[in-house]
Amino acid sequence: MDHSTLFDKTCFECSSLITRRYSTSFSMGIRLFDTRFRAPICGIYGFVRFADEIVDTFHDYPKEILLQRFREDTRRAIDEGISLNPVLHSFQKVVREYNIEWPLIDAFLQSMEMDLDNTTYNENAYDQYIYGSAEVVGLMCLRVFCEGKDAEYQRLKEPARHLGAAFQKVNFLRDIKSDFEERGRVYFPGVDFKRFTQQDKIAIEADIKADFDAALEGIRHLPNGARLGVYLAYKYYTQLFIKIKKAPAQQIAQERFRVSDKKKIYLLFSSALRHQFNVL
Repeated sequence: MDHSTLFDKTCFECSSLITRRYSTSFSMGIRLFDTRFRAPICGIYGFVRFADEIVDTFHDYPKEILLQRFREDTRRAIDEGISLNPVLHSFQKVVREYNIEWPLIDAFLQSMEMDLDNTTYNENAYDQYIYGSAEVVGLMCLRVFCEGKDAEYQRLKEPARHLGAAFQKVNFLRDIKSDFEERGRVYFPGVDFKRFTQQDKIAIEADIKADFDAALEGIRHLPNGARLGVYLAYKYYTQLFIKIKKAPAQQIAQERFRVSDKKKIYLLFSSALRHQFNVL
């Protein structure tokens, strides 16, 4: 193995480690991908995870400066085809190999910038944030899954956006308490956390269900090597969504819901069985 290949491999291993450490559920889904998809998807996850860490975690540091530097370093890594930051090096390799468009990356970074200052969102800002923080991540992954087949990408583009939006909105609902108490944020337009009502919750859930319904048909038509992993993520989030739907608004505002490890294992085996018999 030459040194350039060794460097690439080591950088992707760093992104894989980040994926495993930060998200056991997401890394479980990645293990179900065909081998050729695992490293690229980890490369994308490492990038978005570290950008999100800047705005959500590094409270004792100049977040705006760090994020701007991260943006500049990302652009430079893509333009030059190399970075000594392992996360950015593996990400730029994915971007260049799968022709991921800069506007997708730019939209993501713009949403991260919104988190620096925004604590409430109107409808337009909410839609912009959902697109940049979640939908474009789904589109980046779809570029990998389609492996240069643009017609297939265009056909699956809208379902991929809906799936990313559904995942993000479930996260917002699950984390509504911590987002408000730790960061002062309420993402849902017109919702007052201190007066979070059952009516608010029902309206949000209807929107999420519409996204999930629109996403499923796209999942069924994903390439075979990607379908099961994405379907498992879909099943995990729909299970979390079911738990949230069953709880009253007051409980959602006080408690963070999760899917148990035992349930995750059940979802893994049941999803694999459904995939084997092509009954997704």
